[in-house]
Amino acid sequence: MMQKNPDWWRGAVIYQVYPRSFFDSNGDGIGDLPGVTAKLDYIASLNVDAIWLSPFFTSPMKDFGYDVSDYRGVDPIFGTLEDFDVLIAEAHKRDLKIMIDQVLSHTSEEHEWFKESRVSRDNPRADWYVWADAQADGTPPNNWLSVFGGSAWAWDSRRRQYYLHNFLTSQPDLNFHNPELQDQILDEVRFWLDRGVDGFRLDAINFCFHDPKLRNNPPSQSVQEASIGVRKENPYAYQYHKYDKTQPENLAFLKRLRALLDEYPGTTTVGEIGDDNSLQTMADYTSNGDKLHMAYSFDLLTEQRGADFIKHTVEGIESKLEDGWPCWAIGNHDVARVASRWKAEGPEQIKLFMIMMLSLRGSACIYQGEELGMTEAELAFEDLVDPYGISFWPEYKGRDGCRTPMVWDAMAHNAGFSEAKPWLPVYEEHLNAAVSEQENERHSVLQAYREFLGWRRQQPALLTGSIRFMESPEDTLLFRRETDGQRLLVALNFSDQKVSLSLPQPATALSDTPASLTADWRGSAVTLPPYSAGIAKG
Repeated sequence: MMQKNPDWWRGAVIYQVYPRSFFDSNGDGIGDLPGVTAKLDYIASLNVDAIWLSPFFTSPMKDFGYDVSDYRGVDPIFGTLEDFDVLIAEAHKRDLKIMIDQVLSHTSEEHEWFKESRVSRDNPRADWYVWADAQADGTPPNNWLSVFGGSAWAWDSRRRQYYLHNFLTSQPDLNFHNPELQDQILDEVRFWLDRGVDGFRLDAINFCFHDPKLRNNPPSQSVQEASIGVRKENPYAYQYHKYDKTQPENLAFLKRLRALLDEYPGTTTVGEIGDDNSLQTMADYTSNGDKLHMAYSFDLLTEQRGADFIKHTVEGIESKLEDGWPCWAIGNHDVARVASRWKAEGPEQIKLFMIMMLSLRGSACIYQGEELGMTEAELAFEDLVDPYGISFWPEYKGRDGCRTPMVWDAMAHNAGFSEAKPWLPVYEEHLNAAVSEQENERHSVLQAYREFLGWRRQQPALLTGSIRFMESPEDTLLFRRETDGQRLLVALNFSDQKVSLSLPQPATALSDTPASLTADWRGSAVTLPPYSAGIAKG
């Protein structure tokens, strides 16, 4: 059983729940923790190992929970601490782990720490945030930019200083150069460990430290859409972020964090890395077994796709990680839905994306609704609530399109999400993808996820084995996953044509493979229908 394996996270599949949009249990139009508890049987039926809960902490919700005003409180819109305790207990009964988001690099401006810090320059928490004097002409201390647009510095009239905010002005950055602040943050993490959580997804974990000399960032040599905030309509993309994040001091803090987790055997961490050099940062943050357990980057969360891109990305991280462990994601609450972003033309492509991600070496995160093949929702400007999208409309529509409510029942009011008007509208085009429509359809995307995930659990090579790519034609991937006692060959066809591949040696078809694996294995060759996959002994 998973509980008895402290390394359960290696090869685990983590289901991301965005609580606001999952299931509303009390009829106020917003999903909540009791709503997650009510749907635990559904999540368990997917054959995933853990649930990652996006923030449910006390917050003014200017960034929908990523602006925390109390690290130990449950915001009333989501329920109570007792509701959280029930959720953990019920999840554990179903052999599901619970991981929670931790937003450590910044707080809300409404956090008591910041309220105290901004009062004066000599109060007990005066140095808990990043404060700096204006330049002689009154302009900000340097050229650092916010992910959400504009300067990363906001003027505070009380202290007559600027404070740093890498995200919204209402999200001041904590000063991790202060040892007392570090101690306090670790105490906040311990609070949840003592409550029984099994791990943490660490938001923007490479943003904790800044350059104490406040040196200007140099210009970017090229604008590449492959890390957090890097979109060509956003000026953030035009800097090389050398000094405002990913500082070497962060490694020592991550060691302190890992030492705390090690006091609670079987717990884990997965860090979100948004960086100009994300693969190297992932390697640095997961090496030697003394920092993060896992990390994921935005490399597969862009519009780039295709066999060559995936191979290049995976080989790039494999060449750097050494003893580190990756966690793959092709969708989350911050990017357009993968079915739309990667331009899937039908369910077979969506299944192919799933098989690809779940066959790579590492763990994986599945964002709620991916198992239904949900597409990006198109919303009117007046429906938007995401400050990021409102700022950059219409070139960038923000993150609301991937955050619309889960569709449970196509025939029910608001697709079974809520009796009240939802905080974001239910997207009508999602109704055909509702759970009720796919539950009993043998070849639906939902059933393909369930069946493949259940089968994957019985394949040691897919859980923890090594990976090695082999030569294959354009628009295809061929790689081997191998561990003691099992060697598997994975073949993927991303084209709209049938393809036959010559194999380096004969492969043997497996019995009882999922219906989504439609390849035809014949000795030293495999034939793949359009948008299909196969896995065999070899």
